[in-house]
Amino acid sequence: MARGRTGEPTKGEELHAAVAARHPRFAEAVAADLAIARMRRGEEAPLRSRAAVVREVLRLSFEMDAFGALVAYRAKAACRRRGIPVLPVVLHRVAIAWAGISIGDPVLVHPGVFFAHGSVVIDGFVEVHPGVRFRPFVTIGLKERNLFGPTIGRDVKLGTGAKVIGPVTIGDGAVIGANAVVLDDVPAGATAAGVPARVLS
Repeated sequence: MARGRTGEPTKGEELHAAVAARHPRFAEAVAADLAIARMRRGEEAPLRSRAAVVREVLRLSFEMDAFGALVAYRAKAACRRRGIPVLPVVLHRVAIAWAGISIGDPVLVHPGVFFAHGSVVIDGFVEVHPGVRFRPFVTIGLKERNLFGPTIGRDVKLGTGAKVIGPVTIGDGAVIGANAVVLDDVPAGATAAGVPARVLS
């Protein structure tokens, strides 16, 4: 990113750095993602050692394309938090190639999210809280000329093909229906559907 004429960080650089500093630690994030993936698959046997956790991460990475891509994203985010150059770009491409999951640099994804399948795009200054469930072909993004995107609350369910656009807030526990296009806030616990989406309950 280009710096300003004075050599000082630009506002964009400062925002990116603030997001990078908030990225969770790799092991913490992957462990939380693993727990929710195993729960969704009905796999309840406890993992009693670090080696067992590593085996499960490797197994699910190859059994579930989306989980492998999420691990690549977690590695990318951890590299950004540590200021490691080049590798984040490579890991971003790995996630896209693995399952079509593209999560931009300004995105903050808290530990413990679930991608049922791939083909998901998230970009802009977006925050995704724990427990969010993504179905395929979901887009979380921006309105024209605005770098700030949605805040997705805890335990939100995003249906297949749903699109959440612009600086909106999706409240905790909300459900976004398949192919909905959300352009306004959705209250906690509500269901929204339609194009443009309307709150149904």
